[in-house]
Amino acid sequence: MFGLQRSRDTREHAGSWYAATANDGGGYPALEDDISTEIVVVGAGFTGTNLALELAERGHEVVLLEANRLGWGASGRNGGQIIGGIGHDPERFERHIGSEGVARIYRLGIEARDIIRERVEKYAIDCDLKWGYCDLALKPRHLAQFAEWKAHEEQIGNPHHYRLLDREELREFVCSDAYLGGLYNDGNGHLHPLNLCLGEARAAAALGTRIYEQSRAVALEQGARPRVRTERGSVSARRVVLCGNAYLGNLVPRLASRILPSVSGIIATEPLGEARARALIPGDVAACDPRTALDYFRLSADRRMLFGGLSNYTGLEPKDLVGTLRRKMLKVFPSLEDAAIDYAWSGRIGIGLNRMPQLGHIDEQVSYIQAYSGHGVAPTHVMARITAAMLDGDPGDFDIFARIPHWPFPGGRLLRRPGLALGMAYFKLRDAL
Repeated sequence: MFGLQRSRDTREHAGSWYAATANDGGGYPALEDDISTEIVVVGAGFTGTNLALELAERGHEVVLLEANRLGWGASGRNGGQIIGGIGHDPERFERHIGSEGVARIYRLGIEARDIIRERVEKYAIDCDLKWGYCDLALKPRHLAQFAEWKAHEEQIGNPHHYRLLDREELREFVCSDAYLGGLYNDGNGHLHPLNLCLGEARAAAALGTRIYEQSRAVALEQGARPRVRTERGSVSARRVVLCGNAYLGNLVPRLASRILPSVSGIIATEPLGEARARALIPGDVAACDPRTALDYFRLSADRRMLFGGLSNYTGLEPKDLVGTLRRKMLKVFPSLEDAAIDYAWSGRIGIGLNRMPQLGHIDEQVSYIQAYSGHGVAPTHVMARITAAMLDGDPGDFDIFARIPHWPFPGGRLLRRPGLALGMAYFKLRDAL
């Protein structure tokens, strides 16, 4: 068992490969005045930035507040994997949302990826966007599961191509002896997430959004015209939307009790060169396995191996993050034994108890979006779109998600994390059997 420690966050970006290769540093000012606007959005990750952009495209006046830097949290640290679908098994909530609501969630899960494609093309965002993705089977039951997934995607009318792969066929995409086969699809993909977020913020700013970095929300004053107070200023607005997710803290205790920050880590090797990189991932796809604490990996644009995993509910990262992830990487790609590790970082993921995104209203003026449970790059974009539609007078899709019940984690602030850590240990054991 590896030792654990708290991650060492600063108000600047984590020491990631993404931050080292960002197209720009943001450079937006801190809020130091008392201002007013129509809509204030708290949190400038994918959700908040895209909500600001969606609203600006609709002609609304928006202020976007970020506690640290644009994309500082999970949006700028994640594996960069674009995965369709929203949450897990929406059929569980049919009695709350109806069969039409279930069908709509599946359709929105397909549309989520298309929004990213639209964003990149419309605003010429340089973020290394590529399409192609493989789910990887470690056990025969995973292959059976993949066959069910493929049939389901075809049944709901997903227009993208899905292909089941045996061990040899998988080598067209991922060359490793660790897997029995896989499921390829051309609708998912990968990109540089921080550069996508920064590009979307630039687009929102160009349309009139006022963006403030280093402006942590420290208090929310509710009322007919709510006010968000930051460390050195404030914003009053007609509407407030909270998009801080795992980094919102205890600004609204009711929301904090319904989300549990989990930690995941990533390492980046030195550049491997085109030939060596292609020998490992010939299809240049993003890939992951289906375990609870999964491994995920892909190649960067400069041909590094980006390898992630170690998800846990303790809220802590391994003391030896590089060594722990490197050992996991070598089980998949032993030939990387001599590859230097140039970057390593971790970050928090907002986990919800039922693994569905949480959208709703605190009161008539304050709404929120949170809890993507490690599956947010694409869903954040569609959640922002349906929230913008709600604020623009069309609440249909937002209301579907708002009718899904979300419960606080049991045990209160002291006991919920140990309880969930034990639960994850159970699922890890089940994965191993």
